Amino acid sequence: MKPRTIGFIGTGRIAQALISGLSKEEGIALRGYDKDTEALQQVAARFGIAPESSIGDLAGNSSIIIIAVKPYQVGDVLGELRPALRVDHLLVSVAAGISTEFIASHCPEKTRVIRVMPNTPAFVGEGMTALCRGAHATDEDLALAEGIFSSIGRTAVVAESGMDGATAVSGSGPAYMFRIIDALAEGGAACGLDRDTALLLAAQTMLGAALMVLEERRSPGGKGPEELVRQVTTPGGTTEAGLREMERHGIGEALIGTVKAAADKSRELMK
Repeated sequence: MKPRTIGFIGTGRIAQALISGLSKEEGIALRGYDKDTEALQQVAARFGIAPESSIGDLAGNSSIIIIAVKPYQVGDVLGELRPALRVDHLLVSVAAGISTEFIASHCPEKTRVIRVMPNTPAFVGEGMTALCRGAHATDEDLALAEGIFSSIGRTAVVAESGMDGATAVSGSGPAYMFRIIDALAEGGAACGLDRDTALLLAAQTMLGAALMVLEERRSPGGKGPEELVRQVTTPGGTTEAGLREMERHGIGEALIGTVKAAADKSRELMK
């Protein structure tokens, strides 16, 4: 069977995470193009992908093209890509805030487009990728994209109207989690722990708590996060004291506001 060939335009961090996951899969050939030729050669040497010297060459040798550049670069990339696009190409964009409609408007008529928003935990195989499809993409195209991004973690299909929210929650979310872990570790250090031990305690606790939420989500009648909070909170105990302090500082409202601000910025990028 002929290998499926996936070409990457842009080989930055998210592209590398995906390349790392896909390089372990059978029946897939990977190619890459980057305007930074030195960076491209490093990625090619590290992961064994075939480097291309131009966007046109990459398109000529790929059936699936993943656009993994900054949002402001997408228009220029599509300008170079358009003459090389064929009817059998599937375009997948990881650019934050850039709609499938914008991409399709810069491509030949009926070009099939999938928009995705992965995140950096993909580097450890625990990424979260939201996907939506453009007007001409098929169920098969969407399933194919889900299969690709399942190599680096979990996937969720959303309506395009929800992609800015997905960008804010999971695309940007790792940075929020890192801040929370760091603050918990600082608190532990302030209470007498050495910093490294406090960091381990905080990070593993967040990982375990997240896994519990996911496990409950899969179970019929599973408990939501607030129910899990109640389970671990003894009246008059240490957890209750900590939660009261969180409420005093408005942590919940701050995090909701954080997501809204990131979603607003995602919408702004399209403009």
